Amino acid sequence: MAKIEILLPAMGEGIIEATITKWLVKEGEKVEEDQSLVEVATDKVDSEIPSPENGVIEKLLFTEEDIPKVGDTIAILNTNGSSEEETIEVKKVVKEEKQPTPENIPGDELLSNKENVTSDVLVVSKTPEGKFLSPLVRNIAQRENVTLEELDRINGSGNTGRITKNDIINYIKTRTNTGIKPTSQQVSEVKQATTVQVQKPEINKEAVYSGDYEIIEMDRMRKLIADHMVQSKQTSPHVTSFIETDVTNMANWRNKNKERILDKEGVKLTFTPIFVEAVVKALKDYPMINVSVDGDKIIKKKNINIGIATALPTGNLIVPVIKNADRLNLLGLAAGVNDLATRARDNKLKPDEIQGGTFTLTNFGTFGNTTGTPIINQPQVAILGVGAIEKKPAVIETPTGDAIAIRHKMILSLAYDHRVVDGALGGMFLKRISDYLEDFDIKRNV
Repeated sequence: MAKIEILLPAMGEGIIEATITKWLVKEGEKVEEDQSLVEVATDKVDSEIPSPENGVIEKLLFTEEDIPKVGDTIAILNTNGSSEEETIEVKKVVKEEKQPTPENIPGDELLSNKENVTSDVLVVSKTPEGKFLSPLVRNIAQRENVTLEELDRINGSGNTGRITKNDIINYIKTRTNTGIKPTSQQVSEVKQATTVQVQKPEINKEAVYSGDYEIIEMDRMRKLIADHMVQSKQTSPHVTSFIETDVTNMANWRNKNKERILDKEGVKLTFTPIFVEAVVKALKDYPMINVSVDGDKIIKKKNINIGIATALPTGNLIVPVIKNADRLNLLGLAAGVNDLATRARDNKLKPDEIQGGTFTLTNFGTFGNTTGTPIINQPQVAILGVGAIEKKPAVIETPTGDAIAIRHKMILSLAYDHRVVDGALGGMFLKRISDYLEDFDIKRNV
């Protein structure tokens, strides 16, 4: 029999490890080619790893909740057709680890201050004593001239003693005897990073646990969502603007053409791709919404990648991204939205498909809600909320004077980061989206 090593595959830019959440097979079990062997989870998405061939699982090298790195062998598969001594060597692909940057655009060499970096400063993923260092921790350590020896002295609060972002930031705040004087820019960046940490209010636990109750442990995704939402609120001063939009032409055109498009193109046309199309046009008109913030720098994105907030059957939320949405026509956007939403609900998204968003859209109207105040998906600076479309009496202008008519109305809400988006820019951008929807061409051909 031939032995094949099952490796933890590369799972996207910047992802170097994953948690084994569930083994779907046992040692000694027969498996078929493409059969799912294990469920793994990153801080971005859950995935399944399939079997490369038919065979028998000889050994599982990690247990559930273990955290192997990309390229690690997680299982051994025996296949038929060769002698027992023959082993198929599977080479591990070692990718050069890069410091994460928002995007490969001119000027992003300015994002990392590399002055005064000593030769000791972090160039590996582990300290001499074997403490694992994530790309974010390595980036902070390099910027702040924290040596490997210093990192070994930090008591990590993460899993198995891992050093977290908060651990290294707190160490930098209290460090006094290193002999290294940070630059004014470094001090400013650390100050900014630490100002988002707030003292948690004391909670009366007797009140929390009074009466009849059931304790429900948050699952991994819910914990991540909670952390991301709190972090977003602490990072960005949120402002929300609202506008009521008459989408009668859009609604009538879609209702008239959806069956024809489904029969001819095989694409289900919902309202979401039409909203995405209007957002893309408005982002081209107001590119300073398509940005992110790094300290005192504004990173202007050249690609327009639209995230679509998608509710999962578990009650959790995920945001798959339509990459280069400005290069797609309406049918392309519709096909992309449908595909991502379906695979999100089936837990079949790839890690790359939920990264790199530059703007996010969330649809409250799916649940019959008229409006809401969404939370910005960091590191973006704005998010559009779309309410339910309702028929309402409205005053319209006609050649013979004003009249009351039944119109399709909806409310759009735009939450934006007031650090870089002022009310004027946010208001004009929201109005432009509304204008594109209101001026929808009722005679449009697709």
